[in-house]
Amino acid sequence: MIQKIITNKCPNCGKGHVYKEKNIYFNFKKPKMNKECDHCGYVFEKEPGFFFGAMYVSYALGIAEAIAVFIIGTFFFESTFDLRILPWIIITILAFSSFNVRIARIIWIYLLKGI
Repeated sequence: MIQKIITNKCPNCGKGHVYKEKNIYFNFKKPKMNKECDHCGYVFEKEPGFFFGAMYVSYALGIAEAIAVFIIGTFFFESTFDLRILPWIIITILAFSSFNVRIARIIWIYLLKGI
């Protein structure tokens, strides 16, 4: 399942793609999703506002990235919480924001596949 999420595959058949773009990872344009799967016809957006819940998944991904940068950063600074880590955390969150939006929507679709 994780491989399907990372490779942008349909949660129903595993063959179609959720996004129209080939590169979903570091593409800073607005994400363009397919309305339904090209292969099986599975509808990705069930109702208007369906992806509001994906904001929580994106937030969790951002927090996980910030914690990872903090833990890695503590090895390079003398004190446990050095304020010089803060710019690195901000840069990381900004750099991964586009990735988080895209992957959060795919994760949200997979979480609510049975509904």
